[in-house]
Amino acid sequence: MRTNLSSQIVLYQVPKKYYQPDSALEISGISRFEKIHTHITNSASESSIVVAREIADLIRQRQAENRTCTLCFTSGRSPIEVFKELVRLHNEENLSFQNVIVFNLFEYYPLNVNYAQSCFNQIKTNLLDKIDILPENIHSIDPTLNQSEISQFCANYELKIKECGGIDYQILGVGGAGNVGFNEPGSQASSQTRLILLDTNSREEAVHFFGSLNEVPAGAITMGINTILKAKRIALLAFGEHKANIIKAIVEGQMTDQYPASFLQMHTNTTVFLDIHSASALTRISCPWLVTSCEWSDKLIRRAIVWLCQKTGKPILKLTNKDYNENGLSELVALYGSAYNVNIKIFNDLQHTITGWPGGKPNVDDSNRPERANPYPKRVIVFSPHPDDDVISMGGTLKRLVDQGHEVHVCYETSGNIAVGDDEIIRFIAFIKGFTDMFDPGNKAIIAKYDEIRKFLLEEKSKNDIDTFDVRMLKGLLRRGEAKAACRFMGVRSKNVHFLNLPFYETGTIKKGDLGRPDVDIVKAVIEEVKPHQIYVAGDLADPHGTHKVCLDAVLAAVDEVKDDAWMQDCRIWMYRGAWMEWEIDHIEMAVPLSPEELRAKRNAILKHQSQMEGAPFMGGDERLFWQRSEDRNKATADLYCQLGLAAYEAIEAFVQYIPIR
Repeated sequence: MRTNLSSQIVLYQVPKKYYQPDSALEISGISRFEKIHTHITNSASESSIVVAREIADLIRQRQAENRTCTLCFTSGRSPIEVFKELVRLHNEENLSFQNVIVFNLFEYYPLNVNYAQSCFNQIKTNLLDKIDILPENIHSIDPTLNQSEISQFCANYELKIKECGGIDYQILGVGGAGNVGFNEPGSQASSQTRLILLDTNSREEAVHFFGSLNEVPAGAITMGINTILKAKRIALLAFGEHKANIIKAIVEGQMTDQYPASFLQMHTNTTVFLDIHSASALTRISCPWLVTSCEWSDKLIRRAIVWLCQKTGKPILKLTNKDYNENGLSELVALYGSAYNVNIKIFNDLQHTITGWPGGKPNVDDSNRPERANPYPKRVIVFSPHPDDDVISMGGTLKRLVDQGHEVHVCYETSGNIAVGDDEIIRFIAFIKGFTDMFDPGNKAIIAKYDEIRKFLLEEKSKNDIDTFDVRMLKGLLRRGEAKAACRFMGVRSKNVHFLNLPFYETGTIKKGDLGRPDVDIVKAVIEEVKPHQIYVAGDLADPHGTHKVCLDAVLAAVDEVKDDAWMQDCRIWMYRGAWMEWEIDHIEMAVPLSPEELRAKRNAILKHQSQMEGAPFMGGDERLFWQRSEDRNKATADLYCQLGLAAYEAIEAFVQYIPIR
């Protein structure tokens, strides 16, 4: 069973010479916009293994010299694979940590020292508890101090680092605001360990660990920029496409306190470790024609032309030979003979992505359409990670498929119960209690259950408590009812609405389980039962909570196991994106336009999910409601098509085809 196929999705195959060239001369050429050394691999795991090996080699070198090795670790998702590899090296290759001294980079403040979400506890759970490090060699920031004690503690922490000979190897992550540790925008290069007040971006990023914004501590104690820059070796880890833009800013941009990580440009022994996704905005990956001779694929040509249109402010068909020659694209003119020939090719390519028939238009020539005319009608499965992603991400397309006569099934992969506030359930059970009082006043079981749940939510539940099984089931039931209402509004038949409740999600906590055999089997059973001609699946890898990625992996793992079945040869898989971001236009393979009326219908379907409106948990760092994000995203895609000289639509939903990996 292959459970991490989403990590192998590359929207266009990046030639290795762009990110791992053969010679130092080539590296110098393609990386000339980069002011910090970068190491790019195909996956986070590959980069993490390189970092772990560097650390292991340093530890062993110091052991041979009978010296200690001082490491500083960050927490969060970035170093998890490094920790896993270090544990493996300890267990399988006898790597000892008895000469290792460890510091942690930062800690939330104020915080109970044993709180599960503390930064130190994350490092302890994932690494320190699994190796043979000596307890006296572990130094952590104390988040329980009185404020009057913090200044002296920070001074002592700096002194302790100095007494250990300084940090030999420093691991960093980078936040969405360009912060390292909790050195927020505005932090100076001279800053040292100190207490800081977290800004809105950092607190919203921490919601993933704490559950709600109200639970995130107001401050943090963090090593300063100056403290970090004193480390002998620094490895900054950044993985996933949601890190791409900030990586470009700190690696290629100007050094500024608005992006504190950019101060790493001053350090002579820093490497930024990236996967191909987090590196995607770097010039050598996103615009390779500016740094080298290109291997021109259709998608790269489209990317270059869209970039040129945006740079010149012209639609495609108005680009000239001069525009190409003055902006590093003379190769294309030479390849195609003239700007006109390239323009026509790309204009037609983009025109052919647009279709009002996402299931294919019957009885027409489909040679220039993104979907086949036949078979008609098609059997369609829409996989939705949460009980609202279907309408948020592709509500207009979903309604088109239904209205055009296809057999549409919607499969909700998780219950979504963790994203329901307690107040919603209190209101929900109050209705049930009122209903019982009206029609069955003697039902003691319902009244007792009402009293039990109400007491738990209002009197007994503390901020760190997991909901009881009954509360989780009620929260799931509430979201199920909203999803059914949205499906009814869209015209999806009740018998075609499936609630899969994948087990990995049902932990009752923010942290979910790993994708397992039971999850894949549930998805596989639905696919084999329906035998669809189309599958729609969320390809939104920038989801800040990770559930979309696991749900995508569940579908791809199931597809992987049935891809050789005869009926599967006639099935196409389309990836949509959700509330977090959209496909770049050069990758879009099917664009479904929406009229103003269709966009309004989509909004009304999203509004059926009342528990996910204002005040819902996990809204992320975007203040807009989900229907607003969705409309803005769809309108922006339509506007871009219009700017390129194509037809003007109210909104467009976009899709990219997934080809099963062999």
